[in-house]
Amino acid sequence: VPVMELRARIEHLVLHEPFEIARGVSTHEPVLVVELEHDGVTGFGEASMPPYLGETQAGAAAFLDRVARLLGDFPDPFRREEILPAVDALAPGNSAAKAAVDIALHDWIGRRLGLPLHRFFGLDPRRAPATSFTIGIDAPEVVRAKTREAAPYRVIKVKLGRDDAGDRAMIEAIRAETAVPITVDANQGWPDRERALRMIEWLAQRNVLFIEQPMPRERLDDAAWLRQRSPLPLIADESVQRLVDVPKLRGVYDGINIKLMKCTGLREAHQMIVLARALPLSPVNRIS
Repeated sequence: VPVMELRARIEHLVLHEPFEIARGVSTHEPVLVVELEHDGVTGFGEASMPPYLGETQAGAAAFLDRVARLLGDFPDPFRREEILPAVDALAPGNSAAKAAVDIALHDWIGRRLGLPLHRFFGLDPRRAPATSFTIGIDAPEVVRAKTREAAPYRVIKVKLGRDDAGDRAMIEAIRAETAVPITVDANQGWPDRERALRMIEWLAQRNVLFIEQPMPRERLDDAAWLRQRSPLPLIADESVQRLVDVPKLRGVYDGINIKLMKCTGLREAHQMIVLARALPLSPVNRIS
């Protein structure tokens, strides 16, 4: 019986321009590429390892060595509901490495069946939200240039989280170039809830759709206070990582940002969407 073979390598991606958010600046990104081969078909997965997840290249490599040995117990990749929980149980953390394996397994299934994954999950691609163009923290003249680059997009996502003057200058720079809707990601950069509320009230007058993670992730009581008063929906990002985190956000946030690198991949991401809608929370930005 053929067994699954797992291979992994690190690719270093150099960013075209430095990308700045409230927590720091990035100029390059190490990406973990995983290949899962079985019965002549190869599925591909990928994981980035942002610093806040606490993962390292060495740690991911050691974890994937354990995954490769585990897969010898599962000769059939279609046993997804057994394989992925077993991978998750190997060790705590390692969410990005687990996501790379999850994505590679789903890619293998899609290639083997000749189906796009939206059909595998029973989803209608016509209901997919619009993809946004993200602009990092930068000087107003650079923001204006990036806004012009984003002309093909129907939504712009902008990173804020500095002082009020700098954040407002960013928004005004975008509005000098376009009237398209904006979503704001503060990356926990507004720790004072009164200041956060004033900023959100100002943003509500400038065709902003929602605010992502305005306050530090552990400050759920303050986030709930802010949500009760905010004229715009609040979306959790750093406050939610995995399925177990979703129920505690009911009444605190209006929606959640699901990232595969946080939640270990497509399988759990789908479970989080189902749960968030049932609570209800709104896990996606519905832009027509």
